[in-house]
Amino acid sequence: MKFKYILLLMIALFSVSCGPKKGIVTKKKETTTKKTVEIKDSEKQEALTETKKTVEKKNDTRSAVDIYIDLYANIAKDNMRHHKIPASITLAQGILESGVGKGRLAVKANNHFGIKCHGWKGAKIYHDDDRSQECFRKYKRAESSYEDHSEFLTGRSRYANLFKLKPDDYKGWAKGLRAAGYATDRKYPSKLISLIERYELYKYDEEVLGGTPTAKERKSTTIIEGRNKTSTKKHIVAQGDTLYSLSRLYKTTVAAIKAENKLNSNDLKIGQKLIIPN
Repeated sequence: MKFKYILLLMIALFSVSCGPKKGIVTKKKETTTKKTVEIKDSEKQEALTETKKTVEKKNDTRSAVDIYIDLYANIAKDNMRHHKIPASITLAQGILESGVGKGRLAVKANNHFGIKCHGWKGAKIYHDDDRSQECFRKYKRAESSYEDHSEFLTGRSRYANLFKLKPDDYKGWAKGLRAAGYATDRKYPSKLISLIERYELYKYDEEVLGGTPTAKERKSTTIIEGRNKTSTKKHIVAQGDTLYSLSRLYKTTVAAIKAENKLNSNDLKIGQKLIIPN
């Protein structure tokens, strides 16, 4: 009889000890499965994000030359209006000589045309060219380099014959620059002409000569204000506009524009409205 009681007690204890273990094993399997699913979902999301970034990068098809043209086309056109140098020639020279704005002189000195010191009293930078560590002009802004380039050509008699050409004769200008000693590279004229025709830079000459504004041209309005009804010009900043180029366009000064609009710096934002002083 005692043996039967002992046997039943052992069976009962064995049943109790087995039950919880089975439950614990099942719970661990469910937790592991859930974590695996979460990890896979996270990996998928990261893969989708990387794919999106790659696609967005591929969709940006604008070349460095296109970006350069957008930045400096208006400045080149302003110089054509004031100095009679084809905008197409100025842009092509800038693209070629600055390495699309990425050359050392352009980046470190805002010198887009490789103009050397030649009695320059401003800031300087030294750079290897025909000889080691030659002296080049250094500018605070790229537009100053464009202006200096125009003055360089207009102020030297050896380039005088170029200004006798038709204002849209970019081929004549390209060949004449080398003939006048601007460049020693025999292919210099063909390089300029190739850039002008490939990127249709001649259209900027046509815009200046035609005198008709385009979508990228500056926009301004003349309004009547006050009892004295004085004429005040307002300008909406477009891409490529600078205080210097606006001062030339409206025949005023950078300081006057800054004072009229209470500007503390020369930085402008696209869409910004400016009052142009009389």
